[in-house]
Amino acid sequence: MTRRTHSSTTEPTSSTSTSDTPSTSPEPRLGDRISLLTDRRGVLRVAGVVVGAGALAACSSPPVPTASADSSGGAAAAGGTPTSEVPVGGGTVFPDTMTVVTQPTAGTFKAFDAVCPHQGCTVGSVENGQIICPCHQSHFDATTGDRVSGPAPTGLTAKTITVTGTAFTVS
Repeated sequence: MTRRTHSSTTEPTSSTSTSDTPSTSPEPRLGDRISLLTDRRGVLRVAGVVVGAGALAACSSPPVPTASADSSGGAAAAGGTPTSEVPVGGGTVFPDTMTVVTQPTAGTFKAFDAVCPHQGCTVGSVENGQIICPCHQSHFDATTGDRVSGPAPTGLTAKTITVTGTAFTVS
């Protein structure tokens, strides 16, 4: 024999009946629906979603430009990144914008997508004229972005770089 008890908690009631008569109401009662929405777990679930959404929104915001430490103020006035951040014959990876900028020769700047086409890792460095992915050692030409070696099937995607005075922007 099955014994059914009722408690004062707000657990949902089952729509199956212990009697042989069919249920006359196919939908849960209004009180049961309100209980489902206002129990502690439901409130915590909603709070978790709100906090999670806020964290995601904060992480996806574009970086805020900051004033340059350069005494000339040229980079800040141009509204870009100082060209001095990219060494001649090398490059710099900007993980916040998923961009790698190189300066193969003095005054010549190139920009590429920093995502390796092999498995989506972010490239890590520019050494000896090559952009290197640390995950599986794919190497790319710092001037063209072409694949030099490694498991990457293609080269890096070029981006448009604009140099104005002592600053650059990438689009």
